[in-house]
Amino acid sequence: MAEPLDAVDRPRARRRIPEATVARLPVYLRSLLEVAADGQTTISSERLAEMAGVNAAKVRKDLSYLGSYGTRGVGYDVEYLLFQMNRELGLTQDWPVVIVGIGNLGQALAGYGGFGERGFPVGALVDADRSKVGTRLGSHVVMHIDDLPEVVAERAIAIGVIATPASAAQDVADRLVAAGVTSILNFAPAILSVPDGVSLRKVDLAVELQILSFYQQRRLVSS
Repeated sequence: MAEPLDAVDRPRARRRIPEATVARLPVYLRSLLEVAADGQTTISSERLAEMAGVNAAKVRKDLSYLGSYGTRGVGYDVEYLLFQMNRELGLTQDWPVVIVGIGNLGQALAGYGGFGERGFPVGALVDADRSKVGTRLGSHVVMHIDDLPEVVAERAIAIGVIATPASAAQDVADRLVAAGVTSILNFAPAILSVPDGVSLRKVDLAVELQILSFYQQRRLVSS
């Protein structure tokens, strides 16, 4: 029999959550926030699967890693799932971010208010171009990359965002690691090498556009 959804969250050994499941949790979280905003208090695995673009069996398997099994005929408690996902994703606290590279992309990222709203406030802006150092962008003054160790320590930086040209990206990654940053999000079109124990995620806009191009071409051919 499934454990009641409103049961006290008892201490349990943490299970290893597969990377594929971790990648889907933010999608579930976004979907749950949507239904919560509409006043919905429960959700079925079928409905959550539809919103997330996966099948219901996968949803149930993924949620089982969080210790949630739902109740037959009722589904999952939305508020409790939100609590579990925020906990597992580390969203119960803020993780300050440093953006390195204040070109067009870096400025756009710095001006995006969604980071702070989701628990990733921009803690500092850094660039190697001394003509940009000292300039103000919103509430931040751009600092030089040589000051990165002090910036990371003083502002409790948790995540480094690389928004530099590809040629500078590896050096920036090395500097972030040396400064004590162990989570890096890379927007530069370059393959980076980081030590074990450092988490690296890549956002390649060109690759995403190429994937869209593939599907666009298939639609044209089949029409």
